[in-house]
Amino acid sequence: MSAELIEFDRANPDPTVVARAAEAIRHGKVVALPTDALYVLAADPFNLHAVGRVFQAKGREIHRSLPILVDSLIMAEDLATNLSSRFYLLARHFWPGPLTLIVPASAKVPLKVTGNTGRLAVRQARAVLANRIIESLEMPIIATSANISGQPTCRSGIDVFGFMDNRVDLILDGGAVSGAGATTVDITEPYWRMIREGALSETEIAECLRR
Repeated sequence: MSAELIEFDRANPDPTVVARAAEAIRHGKVVALPTDALYVLAADPFNLHAVGRVFQAKGREIHRSLPILVDSLIMAEDLATNLSSRFYLLARHFWPGPLTLIVPASAKVPLKVTGNTGRLAVRQARAVLANRIIESLEMPIIATSANISGQPTCRSGIDVFGFMDNRVDLILDGGAVSGAGATTVDITEPYWRMIREGALSETEIAECLRR
């Protein structure tokens, strides 16, 4: 079945678009939408059927975790446990922004979302639409790159429609996005580790932690 595609203004999303996306996610649907530098697949992380549909849409291995977007530090704290001082230093300095932090997941997070690792990748984005959807739902959302595993990430709603049309339910097209994706840092171990260097360099992370 073909996905519904809705165009919107990324800088000032219409409230009806936010409500439509929130309703779809609340009912277990998979929604493609733009964030800061790429399109993501958004879904309810507490709905195991929806989680399974995201894995299926991407053809993603079940041992790989699904990143989560939050709209505040408080929401992140609710999803994690044993947060270190590194978490607070980095989150307060770089959020909202292009930094994903891997932290120990709390028991509230389904193990399936963590790829059965017990670790959670979490970020607060700058994207207006994503933050308004989270605010409307009063819960975090899955936000994993909109692509079939191993293929390039979609950078526009038309790309999503072309490559993933029958794999998602709703596509919110805010035009093309560009730029480096988020940097990912693992802070679950005694020593922090760069997993993926994106918009933020390893030097920037190290300097923040030294301060």
